[in-house]
Amino acid sequence: MTPHVAPPEFLQLAGHPVRWRLLGELGRSDRTVGELTGLISEPQNLVSYHLGKLREGRLVSSRRSSADRRDTYYGIDLPRIGDLLSAAGQALHPGLRLAPPPRDVALAGAPRILFLCTGNSARSQMAEALARALSGDAVQAFSAGSQPRPLHPNAVRALREAYALDISGQAPKSFDVYAGQRFDRVISLCDRVREVCPEFPGVAEAVHWSLPNPATGEPDDVTYPLFQQAAAELATRIGFLLTALAHPPGGD
Repeated sequence: MTPHVAPPEFLQLAGHPVRWRLLGELGRSDRTVGELTGLISEPQNLVSYHLGKLREGRLVSSRRSSADRRDTYYGIDLPRIGDLLSAAGQALHPGLRLAPPPRDVALAGAPRILFLCTGNSARSQMAEALARALSGDAVQAFSAGSQPRPLHPNAVRALREAYALDISGQAPKSFDVYAGQRFDRVISLCDRVREVCPEFPGVAEAVHWSLPNPATGEPDDVTYPLFQQAAAELATRIGFLLTALAHPPGGD
């Protein structure tokens, strides 16, 4: 007789219907508790309880909003969840291995993506360059800000040293430059710009990635690791975004 083996803890944690719905919503965009409450039509205390459980399991993380300190943004750890899903499959049978879909599939129609942050000096500029490079120029990536500032030298350095990308020639732009243009995705990268982001035609849902500002006002050599972290997180998120664009729900 085969000994009884409990399901992996991940399945027990993520398999709860409310928590599964929360993970699904966070897979699309970072959200506040209030937003999640409305999206899944459950009481706020219940949503907060299950978010706490997901945080304990390190499936989601939280960060205070830089726009309103009373709000907290929750984000999903997709790489960790992918690893846990793969481990759960192999625990059931060695032949069950989670294989991510290929990301080198041609993207139909050259999707247009606009990245926004306040200054268009670091996060959104790095995201624009990474989206172009990681897609092999299959997407049309743009960036802008609500209050454009000069390009930060640490953003240039971080992409040059880790990704061999030169963004020194990119210039900051106001999002007014793109008023009325159509995009497949408009992604805000800071909490402040999300509050003032204009609507763009054809965008079904605004996506928010709550990334802390690496430009803290301290000397460049002190903040450089923060720019490295921001670039790495952007590269990870953009990789998943490109997969979603190449393999939309209901597609082949």
